[in-house]
Amino acid sequence: MEYRRLGASGLEVPVLSFGAGTFGGRGELFGAWGSTDAREARRLVDICIEAGVTMFDTADVYSAGASEEVLGEAVKGRRDQVLISTKSGLPMGEGPNESGTSRLRLIRSVEDALRRLGTDYLDLFQLHAFDARTPIEEVLATLDDLVRAGKIRYVGVSNFSGWQLMKSLALADRHGHPRYVANQVYYSLLGRDYEWELMPLGVDRGVGAVVWSPLGWGRLTGKLRRGQPLPAGSRLHKTADAGPPVEDEHLYRVLDALAEVAEETGKAIPQIAINWLIQRPTVSSVLIGARDEAQLRQNLGSVGWSLTPEQIARLEAASARTAPYPYFPYYRQEGFARLSPPIGR
Repeated sequence: MEYRRLGASGLEVPVLSFGAGTFGGRGELFGAWGSTDAREARRLVDICIEAGVTMFDTADVYSAGASEEVLGEAVKGRRDQVLISTKSGLPMGEGPNESGTSRLRLIRSVEDALRRLGTDYLDLFQLHAFDARTPIEEVLATLDDLVRAGKIRYVGVSNFSGWQLMKSLALADRHGHPRYVANQVYYSLLGRDYEWELMPLGVDRGVGAVVWSPLGWGRLTGKLRRGQPLPAGSRLHKTADAGPPVEDEHLYRVLDALAEVAEETGKAIPQIAINWLIQRPTVSSVLIGARDEAQLRQNLGSVGWSLTPEQIARLEAASARTAPYPYFPYYRQEGFARLSPPIGR
């Protein structure tokens, strides 16, 4: 397994990490993702560690805390062999202090996560969303206290816009607080919006991408085909509306290109989609999920080989979208591109 620096930090993380959203199975959304219990989770963790996948990512909101609990049971007795990443900030209840990233909420969330995970520190703690109600200075000062207390090693964000992340980094530098080194983002051949603003920011500021949903919310598993209905049992029957939208024609254009490359390489469509991601600028790690051992082993086959430049070019041509303003001049007009060469395009 290849290891990479997490952004500009000194932390080395595997290029594939395991996303524990399938652990627990509570609620309609997360129940559709999976319902892995502690015994099954321990087997999946065994396979991951053996393959060098040593970072495990979860969140308090996943199955209302059950994902953290199951992950904690699965890594019990081998905490020193793994990196644990979790997130907080999304609502965990209807109370006035059960959402957001206020000082009260962050301290409580970290304490709750440590208890559920059965550990006394988190290797990576990420804000699950930007909280516009809480001053950024309050958030950063609280994270600083938690780092100094030894409860958090590194900090990151998820689902931030460019200005939200950049302002946070600037204030962290001004006040000497820990800087965000990870940005957990949605990025796939079906959703390349990350490339317009967040990727250049990551290159410039040393923020590593930890990619979630690399298979486009389950659309790039290889089960979908042009002109055919959703397969029976697909989680898309329950979760499609909750994921990033994609037009049918764009979806099938990408799937057609993936199928061509799959035939050429002898690799599965998901393996090709993930391999493309790990070759992208700023990507430190790609989160793979699995509801069973077979799915996990297939995803592990995404590393140890590389797509050719010609294959990459075909995939990128099929997945290309027109850039939104103010980015489109840089990709359509030579003068703009000379001033600011595109990154990752």
